[in-house]
Amino acid sequence: MNLNTMIHNHAEHNRFSGSVVIKEKESVLVNSSYGLADRSNRRPNLIDTRFGIASGCKLFTAVAICQLVEKQWISFHTSMKECLPYSFPHFDDSITIHHLLTHTSGIPDYFDEEVMDDFEELWKQTPMYLMTRGEDFLPFFQNEHMKFLPGERFHYNNAGYILLGLIIEKLSGLTVQEYIERHIFRTGMMNASGYFRLDRLPENTAYGYIDEPDHAWRTNFYSIPIQGGADGGAYVTGPDMVQFWEAFKSNKLLSEENTRRMTSPHVKVREGVYYGYGMWLNPPNKHHVMGYDPGVSFHAAHYPERDIKVAVLSNKSSGAFDLIKLIENYFTGSGGEQQ
Repeated sequence: MNLNTMIHNHAEHNRFSGSVVIKEKESVLVNSSYGLADRSNRRPNLIDTRFGIASGCKLFTAVAICQLVEKQWISFHTSMKECLPYSFPHFDDSITIHHLLTHTSGIPDYFDEEVMDDFEELWKQTPMYLMTRGEDFLPFFQNEHMKFLPGERFHYNNAGYILLGLIIEKLSGLTVQEYIERHIFRTGMMNASGYFRLDRLPENTAYGYIDEPDHAWRTNFYSIPIQGGADGGAYVTGPDMVQFWEAFKSNKLLSEENTRRMTSPHVKVREGVYYGYGMWLNPPNKHHVMGYDPGVSFHAAHYPERDIKVAVLSNKSSGAFDLIKLIENYFTGSGGEQQ
């Protein structure tokens, strides 16, 4: 069975809603879309449809920080407290930019995935439509105590990337959204991508859907922050995400040294799984990002040995993981180590 047929059959059988783009070297192998971007109006997902990618955009924040390092405005060893004017009474003074990038800072998180599993719970006390800036997240964690000493271990941390976004804003004079749109999306020719407000979504954007029992559903408009930022919430198309990998691997966004630094394993997560800067790594041949929110599932990967780029974007809460595992099975004969 060829690759396109395999993906089509899986998508139809599992009611996948989203887009799949696969490119090997210069050849586009798959460029397909399924399901509906707007269920009420029966508007289909197209290949140029924009999808939310949740935490997938931590990758862009990491690139932005590396660009500021290249400008010599900071270093990877600069302390967090040196960069930010806010009060963090219980945070360790030795936390560095490197610790934040690698989820090894030990700071508390505003959404701690070790103890929380429902992102929507956050907005019962603080309405999601008020969450428009990085500063808006600080009250969730800035007065809490450290979880462990900096560098002691890996603990996936959204708050760390909120702080990286605030550092980008302080140094550049731009909002983190403006910085990434100008210096990553435009430079990388990701011309359809952006950080759009949920109440101002542009054309060709998929609404995120949460499926409920008895075939009921609702959009995710009241389930995630109204605008994405440094830790998650950008919108991209499948071709744009593949274009990102093209720009990244050819050093259009960073120097060769910092491209290599981002894809180097800085901390072990578990056997066979490491974290670089803003991305998961399965050495020697997989660089990977993912994102999950209510109404969002996203996986994208670059396999450097064969120069295969894959983007799987969905406007449902699940579906991307199974598809990218299927794709890996096709190319490698095994599902590979997955996040």
